[in-house]
Amino acid sequence: MVYETIAFALFALITVGCSLGVVLVRDIWHSALLLGGALLSVAVHYVMLQAEFLAAMQILVYVGGVLILITFAVMLTRIDPEVSST
Repeated sequence: MVYETIAFALFALITVGCSLGVVLVRDIWHSALLLGGALLSVAVHYVMLQAEFLAAMQILVYVGGVLILITFAVMLTRIDPEVSST
């Protein structure tokens, strides 16, 4: 029981820390990576609640789908400072 509480507190801190990082970090690439960390830690919370199907869907849909789309959007819309100055 004590180990479950410690694990919950650890992943709750990871979730809150990553979520704050998504909002506070200026670089959009780092913000997307922190969003992935927050979504993965939410999936861990689902596993701790013995909802493995929800955890799998969280990873497949949100981490696997939405985060990949955000990554592609960041990569395709980045402006090279050398190209934009000319």
